[in-house]
Amino acid sequence: MDDITYDVRVYKTDVYKGKRVTTYTVRWKVARKTWKEPFRNSAQADSFRSSLLTAARKGEAFSLKTGRPLSWEREEKALTWFTFSLDYCAAKWPYASPNHRRGIAEALTDATEALLITSKGAPAGGLLREALRAWAYSGRLQNGETEPPEHLASAVRWLERNTVDMSDFGPDRQGPQLARQVLGRLSRRQDGTPAAGSTATRKRATFNNAMEYACERRVLPVNPLTLVRWTRPRVAQTLDLRVVANPDQARRLLDAVRGQGKRGERMVAFFGVLYYAALRPEEAVDLRRDHLVRLPDDGWGEMRLTHAEPRSGSRWTNSGKPRDRQPLKHRAPGETRTVPIHPELVTLLRHHVKEFNIPAGGRLFVGPRGGIMTDRTYLGAWRKARASALSEREAASPLAETPYALRHAAVSTWLGAGVPPAQVAEWAGHSVAVLLRVYAKCVAGQEEDAKRRISEATRPNHP
Repeated sequence: MDDITYDVRVYKTDVYKGKRVTTYTVRWKVARKTWKEPFRNSAQADSFRSSLLTAARKGEAFSLKTGRPLSWEREEKALTWFTFSLDYCAAKWPYASPNHRRGIAEALTDATEALLITSKGAPAGGLLREALRAWAYSGRLQNGETEPPEHLASAVRWLERNTVDMSDFGPDRQGPQLARQVLGRLSRRQDGTPAAGSTATRKRATFNNAMEYACERRVLPVNPLTLVRWTRPRVAQTLDLRVVANPDQARRLLDAVRGQGKRGERMVAFFGVLYYAALRPEEAVDLRRDHLVRLPDDGWGEMRLTHAEPRSGSRWTNSGKPRDRQPLKHRAPGETRTVPIHPELVTLLRHHVKEFNIPAGGRLFVGPRGGIMTDRTYLGAWRKARASALSEREAASPLAETPYALRHAAVSTWLGAGVPPAQVAEWAGHSVAVLLRVYAKCVAGQEEDAKRRISEATRPNHP
């Protein structure tokens, strides 16, 4: 071939320090022509120059037209898994919630680790995972970055060259084997131990969606997962009864929160809305005074929820803050949810609004310094409350390990009281199917009442 040569020489990188930026220029000679490639940082230049040297030392042919190894041209024409995954992630990002974005990134990062064609020259330590999660599947999309940070540039360049080609997923090639390889990785933690069944199932769903996207784009003729017989890990479907506090335990916990001084007094009603109204913590964080539709002097009140502020992490939100205000879970933007306020909770909220002078439109619950209530703040108070309110045996058990368990207690109490499942599902923001699958259990202690009623119903009549 007249358009290739093996006569290649790579020179030392030129460094030009201007008034505003420093430019690193890689120079190399192919036959009689000198080529140049400028970079804004040294890591990118070093990575590019190293790749040229490697190709030259291997005796690879260089193109006289482009000045680059012919193998690079073949790679550029091929669609690698890494390149495809960037496209897939970009397609999903605008429509996914922050937590969903994080889940996609976790699944794609694990899948990419299973789809590397070599470990030679791989980035050291956790740099590869950082390049994927912190830039490829997040920062690149969140901030519109076109180039990775300097410390990740070499890792990204290595990934561009070292993942399998998407054509390898074809049914006549390695499709089933690669799919099973990925499933194996998604079923394990980084340390090699088995992942939770729910985690493996969630990650598999993401990978399956990526493969369906590949079929939609005509990258693949068939989803390779459909060719694999894989046993799904068992996932607990019902609530663990041991985590649910009964009314006496719940009141002890709330009293223990109140006993933590002024900071604790500010959080009693926060935990109260979880226990009496079954709010999720992210819904309680967003609660405003205007959401309290009725707080009567006596009897039941009513609240109307409009939004939630889940903590996803600043890497995944549009605002770059740890929390973004989102529509209610499982509801379309603009939809609301009405929840009854138990008389005891009415008392708590009336006191809270008056004691802390909550203005109209103001947040009901704020942190010690007036900002948004953080999970660190309320989790710290909860741990202290468990330590002081529960017996040694109770504290050693899973009972109310997290504040979310108060929501479990509320829903279980409503069901135990005989409230129709459809009504409970509406108040709790669930579907009826999920409600019956997860929450159809009694509060701790109520099973004894159930046994007593059964005994009475089956007791023989004596004359």
